[in-house]
Amino acid sequence: MTRPACSTAPPPRASHLPDPRKRAAGPTLRNHDAVTLLLLLAGIATLVAGAELLVRGASRAAAAAGIAPLVVGLTVVAFGTSAPELAVTTAATLRGDADLAMGNVVGSNISNILLILGASAAVTPLVVQRRIIRLEVPLLIAASLLTLILAMNGVLGRLDGLLLVGAGAGYTAFLVREARRNGAANGPTPGAAKAASGTTAGAKRLRRRALALDALLVLAGVALLVLGSGWLVDAAETIAVAAGVSELAIGLTVVAVGTSLPELATSVVASLRGERDIAVGNVIGSNLFNLFFILGAAAAVSPAGIAASPVALAFDLPIMIAVAAAALPIFFTGHTIGRGEGGLFLGYYVVYSAYVLMAASGHEAVDVLEDAMLFFAFPITALTLLLASVREIRRRR
Repeated sequence: MTRPACSTAPPPRASHLPDPRKRAAGPTLRNHDAVTLLLLLAGIATLVAGAELLVRGASRAAAAAGIAPLVVGLTVVAFGTSAPELAVTTAATLRGDADLAMGNVVGSNISNILLILGASAAVTPLVVQRRIIRLEVPLLIAASLLTLILAMNGVLGRLDGLLLVGAGAGYTAFLVREARRNGAANGPTPGAAKAASGTTAGAKRLRRRALALDALLVLAGVALLVLGSGWLVDAAETIAVAAGVSELAIGLTVVAVGTSLPELATSVVASLRGERDIAVGNVIGSNLFNLFFILGAAAAVSPAGIAASPVALAFDLPIMIAVAAAALPIFFTGHTIGRGEGGLFLGYYVVYSAYVLMAASGHEAVDVLEDAMLFFAFPITALTLLLASVREIRRRR
């Protein structure tokens, strides 16, 4: 599949930027590279700090309420670590940067599985719970397909956004109900039992102080996210113009990785600490949150919706679906993600990012890379996953 070429006509807020050969008349990154790169790094650092504060405050509150670790990973941690995507996508949508908004969500979903799960599994093999295989991954595949279908007419409109938000609300309500049911069946968790045991006035004061501190952490995290998202969007626009590539390509790579850093840090740290449910649940939950609430809410609040460029429809959205589908057999075989599979994910992410940037800049070697992926890497990977799945099915029988 050939990635559509970038348009050379630069209308206001166009999907793609002018031909790189015509950059001489416009701004170049060299004119203000230090300021732009500093703004980019400051935006990413602020987003990471904001997400860390938000996750820490929300996770403590959830633990005190007795929510299971997997549910915490799928909801509180996933929502918190997706806050940078929410801030950046909302800011880009309000500014009319549809490609940057779409590219950030799609690129983040691709990097979450290939880069973050790959890096986490490279640190230590990850155990995947069966409910992730039976519910969350199939739901992620269905949500990805639904997003592509809704965008086929070239725009995600308000009704499309409301449909995605409604689906996300239904899924969240299901998780909360399941968490309450399991909590009632299994009894209070250590965090909830500890909170319930404090009945003295002093203990109550301590709990109120802890709750107030958690609330302050959440508010501080949100403030930093808003600040960092503005810096990151400004820097991304400047880099895209100076480099002569589309905002979609920058959103799919630079911005997507920047806003996915909280997920990367959270999953890797969770893997090192043995909290593997949180590591896997964080990634899958973040991807669902990105599609349902971030892309859906952005489309719902935008008067004109979010435009889906031919490039995204023909290449990037199908790649997002394929990545989600490829995760299913890997999770299914042995209910683990081994170091070898993590390395495969990382390798594919490097290839994908290189292809996006080379295609956006019109590099002559892009056709060679495309042929290598289509006729060598993808078929071998698909065959390997198929054989592994067949062996797993036979083993269980």
